[in-house]
Amino acid sequence: MQFFFSLLMAALLLPASAFAQGQESWNAHFQATWIRQIQPAFHSPYEGPHSLRGDAGGSYSLTGTASFGLRLGTSTEVYLDAEGAQGVPLSGLAGLAAFPNGELARTSGAGLTLYPARAFVRHTFELGGDAVAVDGDANQLKSTYDARRVVVTIGKMSVLDLFDANAFAHDPRTQFMSWSLMTYGAYDYPADARGYTNGLAVDYVDGPWTLRAGRFAQPKKPNGLPLDDDLLRHYGDQIELVHTYSLDAYAGALRVLVFRGRARLSTYEDALAAAPIGTAPSLDAVRTSEHVKTGIGVDAEQQVANDLGLFVRAMRGDGKTETAAFTESDASLSAGLSLKGDRWSRDKDVVGLAVGADAISSAHREYLERGGLTSFLGDGTLRYGRERMAELYYSAELGAGFVLTADVQRVTNPGYNRDRGPTAFYALRLHWQS
Repeated sequence: MQFFFSLLMAALLLPASAFAQGQESWNAHFQATWIRQIQPAFHSPYEGPHSLRGDAGGSYSLTGTASFGLRLGTSTEVYLDAEGAQGVPLSGLAGLAAFPNGELARTSGAGLTLYPARAFVRHTFELGGDAVAVDGDANQLKSTYDARRVVVTIGKMSVLDLFDANAFAHDPRTQFMSWSLMTYGAYDYPADARGYTNGLAVDYVDGPWTLRAGRFAQPKKPNGLPLDDDLLRHYGDQIELVHTYSLDAYAGALRVLVFRGRARLSTYEDALAAAPIGTAPSLDAVRTSEHVKTGIGVDAEQQVANDLGLFVRAMRGDGKTETAAFTESDASLSAGLSLKGDRWSRDKDVVGLAVGADAISSAHREYLERGGLTSFLGDGTLRYGRERMAELYYSAELGAGFVLTADVQRVTNPGYNRDRGPTAFYALRLHWQS
């Protein structure tokens, strides 16, 4: 921290001529998000150690972030985020693929925990073309870049800071809250238990085309907090091709993303083979060697009117290997819309409506049917059905940086179990940013 503020003071002392016109030399942004969620009682004839509890319950999360950006010359930027979080999840964060609050991944209990969320350097190699202006924001200095450029980012960050940047369904602090809508449900991207990782990414940008690749640290244990920084042995590789375009003057984007992770993980088939008939299989018992997990996804977004945008996402993973860091899903599909309040003279308000479905592989199903437990699931048995969800929210601008959101979600076949549910979640979210 002391080193960062020394850099900040040095940048402030640089003459204005050191930066191009319209570039920020530094910035500071802050956010706080509080979410209160309740779940009514639902049909639950039996429960296991990792079930969503059938009785009525409630949860909350609170996060606060201070984000600082600093420019070192015209092409190098440094960013640092300090974050605090606390919260209590429903059912100990178990029993679902589509968890209803994407902020709960960052919380660690009812006591406030402070930690460094991001600390990364970004360097841009300008290659020519028209000038492209970028507005300042958290983790982004106001800048002007060449249309053709190579961007290198290295340090501590979230993979979702760079990959799958859908304009309508990406940030649970301001948009849809479900884990299956903040990105692909089946996207097992590398992250610690709070959603952050260490790594390196390189972007090649040529006007409307971007090719992005990165290598990031996996958690030492599935869904654990410590990271394994041996990136030559254990890693999460990501490659994404993005094309932006205009259709009848309305912006759109297409993305194709491939991930490949290698870590000390178990496979469902190994766990099933090691368990005698009549006994519950265990992933922990066979987590003795490295395995590779892969997946491919497609994401499309399209503005269809000045106030209306649509999106659709689909991803399939290999279905062989346990979840390393994100949702309990081997295949996912989601679609939705985002409508601004122009039509009722509330142009800063937003209505969002989306639906999604998650599925798991046959080996994954058999593992749960025989009573196996994973990081998030385990009813003791299973009558399989795809987990389906829907989410509706209304965000109202209150002024002075405050936004209040009312949110409702419905999940059918929670934990892929047709014997249980459906269930609903009702939430209020208060978000402030500056």
